[in-house]
Amino acid sequence: MINSLLLSHHFNFLHEEAIRRQLFPFTLIREIGELRIGILSIQEKWEAISRGQSFTNHARIPANMIPASDWRKNWELWSKDPSHAPEETYYLLERPWQMPALNGWAIKEDYKLVTEGRISGRVPSQVSVTGEHDLFIEEGAQLEHCFINTKEGPVYIGKNAMIQQGAMLRGPLAICEGAVIKMGAILYGGTTIGMHAVAGGEIKNSILSDFSNKGHHGYIGDSVIGNWCNLGAGTSCSNMKNNAGSVRVWDMANQQFLHAGSKCGLMMGDHSRSAINTSFNTGTVSGICANIFDTIGLTPKFIPSFSWGGGNQDRSEWEKEIQSITNWMKMKGHHPSPERIERIKQIYSTTNP
Repeated sequence: MINSLLLSHHFNFLHEEAIRRQLFPFTLIREIGELRIGILSIQEKWEAISRGQSFTNHARIPANMIPASDWRKNWELWSKDPSHAPEETYYLLERPWQMPALNGWAIKEDYKLVTEGRISGRVPSQVSVTGEHDLFIEEGAQLEHCFINTKEGPVYIGKNAMIQQGAMLRGPLAICEGAVIKMGAILYGGTTIGMHAVAGGEIKNSILSDFSNKGHHGYIGDSVIGNWCNLGAGTSCSNMKNNAGSVRVWDMANQQFLHAGSKCGLMMGDHSRSAINTSFNTGTVSGICANIFDTIGLTPKFIPSFSWGGGNQDRSEWEKEIQSITNWMKMKGHHPSPERIERIKQIYSTTNP
């Protein structure tokens, strides 16, 4: 599956703006370099590989290029001309649904970058660990009575993260700084829980991005949940059609459906949230700042930004939307910057009512 995502070795050196639209809804507010795939964001990967140099200083490297750890020892050569890098040492990210498909590979590669030459924290005696791959525990992480299986890949637990009792973790898996894994959570391989995110229920091969919440029972698979999202209790998504056929996913930039392979769950943009027991259709795309509730059965395949309810007719009021964003961010000790509000306002003003 991963090999099918590898693009031509003949690079098209894209300016970020040229590819950014293809990665909507996740790049409506954020830059490509801010996207977290694996343990690190794209920008953080390049800074780790180049040992502190800014990713933005290397215009030869496409903004959507996802590197393997081998770049670190070949940085001086490959950064001057990325076409020298072997095909197996990178992927070019072109569509949102490629992010969960790449995530297990990215976790393994980032694990090498993050842990090289370092010693993991001690595994508490009450934690059950099986498997032959590595487990790395950062300073301040708290692990209660939980189960960790590294048979299929490493498990990384970030600084000050909390793994509550009864949680079951299976690698390759990334639990980022300050994340909370709730009691009895089931986290399968290929999953990333972002910084200060809250994860409960069942999550498989997905990215729950920074500051987002899925704190209760429900299933999310082959999905990407943006920053500052909240999934109500019982929220689940379908990630596979009943006939096991190809999943069609809405391309926000070009306003058409594209085929995304046999598995694709929910692609939810930043600051969106769902009511309790929301059931997302296979390959659903939600824009930013959507308040999804009052749905009967499965949701529509595309939920526009700033939607209010379950359909495509109603739109949230601007002042109420900004208040909601502010309230959710305040709960985790943050406040939206004037620049962020202005960016969201620009999108709001150009989105059809």
